[in-house]
Amino acid sequence: MEHFYTLQGEGFHQGRAAYFIRLGGCDVGCVWCDVKDSWDAGKHPLLKIEDLILNIANTKAKVVVITGGEPLMYNLDEWTRELQQAGYKTHIETSGAYPLSGHWDWICLSPKKFKAPLPEILPYAHELKVVIFNKSDFDWAEKYAALVSSSCKLYLQPEWDKAAEITPMIIAYIMEHPEWELSLQIHKYINVP
Repeated sequence: MEHFYTLQGEGFHQGRAAYFIRLGGCDVGCVWCDVKDSWDAGKHPLLKIEDLILNIANTKAKVVVITGGEPLMYNLDEWTRELQQAGYKTHIETSGAYPLSGHWDWICLSPKKFKAPLPEILPYAHELKVVIFNKSDFDWAEKYAALVSSSCKLYLQPEWDKAAEITPMIIAYIMEHPEWELSLQIHKYINVP
């Protein structure tokens, strides 16, 4: 769908420079999705891996984040292998609704109620990031926190359009459950892609 060099706006790597590659195609269907244009893969041109690597090489990026849509709708083995051979760290942001493919330095799992993650991806998550849209999402977050590895970082993130209402609830929750951390979409606050 698009690719660009920016700052990672969320989660563990927040504030770090990264090259983002947003793949078109998603059938998870989050009602609050902020990139619904990504859902129809047919609307977006196909690009060659070599051309994307040339674009990345024109930046100072050390990390490439593959996101979507839902990136695991595709087999990412060859793509990530080529990125790593070119010297880049590979990160993915996924709902986990499809089988894990690719070679990853960092896996951010963001499970969605609309299409739950596959159990086999859970042990590989380095980061669990749950978007909080309403109060029942805390239970959803705890369900998956119990299923990821003990070394997995745990983040709660307010849904952007409800952030004013949800953020105080998240702060109170984290104060009662300090194993969680707050993730804010800083890229939206500082107005970068």
